[in-house]
This record gives sequence, structure tokens and C-alpha cells, in this order.
Amino acid sequence: MSLRGCFVVICLAIPLMAQDRPSEAQPAPQPEAWRQAGTVGPSAPGDYTVTAGTRVPLALINSVSTKHSAEGDRVYLQTVFPILANSRIVIPAGSYVIGTVTEVKKPGRVKGRGELWVRFDSLTLPNGVTRDFRARLGGVDSLSDEELDKAEGKVVSEGNKAGDARTIGEAAAAGASVGVIAGAATQHIGLGTGIGAAAGAAAGMIGVLLTRGPDAILAKGSTIEMVLDRNLGFAPADLNFGSYQPPPPPSESPAPAPAKSGGLPFPGLGRFPL
Repeated sequence: MSLRGCFVVICLAIPLMAQDRPSEAQPAPQPEAWRQAGTVGPSAPGDYTVTAGTRVPLALINSVSTKHSAEGDRVYLQTVFPILANSRIVIPAGSYVIGTVTEVKKPGRVKGRGELWVRFDSLTLPNGVTRDFRARLGGVDSLSDEELDKAEGKVVSEGNKAGDARTIGEAAAAGASVGVIAGAATQHIGLGTGIGAAAGAAAGMIGVLLTRGPDAILAKGSTIEMVLDRNLGFAPADLNFGSYQPPPPPSESPAPAPAKSGGLPFPGLGRFPL
């Protein structure tokens, strides 16, 4: 074959070799399954992520307590302050949160305080977009008498040592008054006063032993904090709220009035209110 013929063959073979070269593999698209409610995954560029550890303030729609609630009861709440990501509101005020009472420990008669465990399960935005999680309590209203054990995420009722001491003291005073009356009738006022005070104190102690301590209560309308346990990712389409206006937060229910004692019975002299 002549030199010219070889050159022609080479020129024809170069395009064919280029067609046979395998094309560079394109990167596989990232899976979108993480966008579904209840899953966790990375945020693609342009998406909005509320990071784990974010504190979300909530208002209770229903009350829960160690007196009336049981394990498995639902807790319904609303967000009361908007949460932003990348300078955009992703969780508007008025979004709904559902939680669960996971454990209840009633206060003891002699010692022990009421304890209430609450877990947060899901968030629903005003447009119906939902995310599932397992978040915990991060704070309770500073005006509440309850305490929060942050390590265990439980609400603990206030102690009642002062109330117990007051009950015994009032009972002793009532008994002393009865002793004065009885002592005057027998010309032994001092002796009657001492006996009456002792009897009253004993009756007060019995009353304390028969009465449970204060219950742990999260009242309707009170404010608590939820701490997210994972990232919540949202696409721009998830954040279309139209002309949504947040509703007013739930009104706080009045604190229950303390139970009134019916007084201590003294034989033959009726009941003396404390």
C-alpha cells in the first residue's frame, strides 16, 4: 500500500476509535427518599434544613398531668415562634406538633414526687407537610412550679415539705384551741392545751401520711421547648404557605385551686376547719 493510502486509512480509523471510547460515567442522582416524612438525609443545594439541637418553643393545646394522664396518651401542641433556615421561615408559628406521654409516676404519700415523661413524635406545617422524629423536652415555663430533669427529659412536681409542715402546725394549733376549751371546763387549762396540741399534731401527721404529694402538671397554654434530635430537611416546594396567618396561641388554663381540707375531727366537738 502506498504512503498516501496509509494516510487515508488512518484518517478514517480515528473517528471510529473515538466512537468506541466509553463515555465518562455521569454521577448518579442523589436519592430523594430522604425527603419523605420521617426520614433523615443530607440537604441538597438550595434546600432548607433545621439542624438537630434546634429548640422549638411550643404551647400546649391540652393539659397533661400525673393525676389524669396515662402512658400512651397523646399530647397536642402548637409552635409559638417561627423557625428560620437560610433566612426563610421553614416552621411557621401555629404549626402542629404531636407528642406522647411515655411514662407516669404518681407522687408518693410519704415521700416521692410526681414525674411525667413526654416525647415529641411529629411536626405538621400549615400546608400539611409532615416530618417525624423523636424529640425531647428541653425546657418548661419559668412560671411553672414544675422542674425539668434535662438528663432524662422528665417533668418533676414541686416538693411539699413546707405544705406538710404547715398542715401539722395548723392541726396542732387547732388541737391547742380545743385543749383550752376542755381545760377551762376542768380547771386545767395548761394541761388541756398541751394535750390538745399533741393530739392535733398527731392528727395532722396522719393527714399528711394519707395524702399524696403535688402532681406534676403541664397546663394547657403553658410554654415548653422541644429539642430536635435530627435534621429536618425541606425543599422549596414544601415551604409554600400562601397567605397563611398564624392562629393565636392556646390560652393558658387557670391553675387548679388547692384542695381544701375538711378539718380534723375531734370526738364530741365536731370538725374544726384548718
